[in-house]
Amino acid sequence: MRHEETVDPARAATPAAGAPWSAKTPLLSIQDLVVGIRRRREERHIVRGVSLDVAAGEKVGVVGESGSGKTLTMLSVLQLLPPPVRVLSGAVRFGGRDLTRLDDKELAEVRGGEVAMVYQDPMSSLNPLLRIRTQITEALRAHGVDHDAAAVRTREVLGQVGLPDPLRIEAAFPHELSGGMLQRVMVAMALATSPRLLVADEPTTALDVTIQQQILDLVEDLQARTHMAVVWVTHDLGVVARLVDRVVVMYAGRVVEDAPTGRLFERPTHPYTEALLGSLPGPGVGHRSALTQIGGTPPDPSRLPPGCPYRARCPYAFDRCAVEEPPLLDRNGSLAACWKEPELWR
Repeated sequence: MRHEETVDPARAATPAAGAPWSAKTPLLSIQDLVVGIRRRREERHIVRGVSLDVAAGEKVGVVGESGSGKTLTMLSVLQLLPPPVRVLSGAVRFGGRDLTRLDDKELAEVRGGEVAMVYQDPMSSLNPLLRIRTQITEALRAHGVDHDAAAVRTREVLGQVGLPDPLRIEAAFPHELSGGMLQRVMVAMALATSPRLLVADEPTTALDVTIQQQILDLVEDLQARTHMAVVWVTHDLGVVARLVDRVVVMYAGRVVEDAPTGRLFERPTHPYTEALLGSLPGPGVGHRSALTQIGGTPPDPSRLPPGCPYRARCPYAFDRCAVEEPPLLDRNGSLAACWKEPELWR
């Protein structure tokens, strides 16, 4: 058996506070992030010690079931957590600056400017009483673009995301557009300020399969043209199969696997990832084997028993799993929080 080495999941040096950012520094670096609720002397942790790096121009998928902590992790980047949830410890650095230490004015410059987010439900993200052009130009004006330039840029980005007749679209109210068109509007609004990082939080969940594919193709094409970094948050591994360079799998509030996309799909190194992949139908139409079912339910990350949180659902669990939670271990190019090497599963 190979010697198992515990590694730092950040995998890159981070500059000290106030140090200049360089091309060798990750564009986004989340280190030992703990998110939860603090009341009096009690703390309930929902995100537990997450570390994640995203390089400039890189495409990363963050995958996990509902309640795994993936959305809260990304909301922490821009300090958009819903009260009383907040960052309890850790650092979130973007371009070398710790965003958890910025004041409201400094954060406002980053939000929607250098970092943009696209949410899964555009109807709840757009103001139903304002025309599309008003909402996009307001975002641009907030980042120092003058009125005339903002009007021109609004029509430009609506055309970039493939919306026909941008003049008609910009004059419309949200209820006058379809779900797919609204999601394109949200992507246009996010791209209007030419962000360095786009966070897409389940943006295709409420759309039919055809429109989903169009949005995926759109983001892929725009990333190739603008070279922005993209973090795609989803519960569906199938969505990120061809969209990202690297996949981070979360379970019970922490990262359980971090691997290049091709390697993860070919040879997963955590039992939870293996089960997720087993639940995906294959592309063929002939004889199909039964899909994997993951028994039980995910645990509450704020009330975890000792040991590995996945052990009650894991077919490979043994005695050590009940008493000691594994750290992220090096699996020759992947990281996995599992005591057993994949060779011992099979």
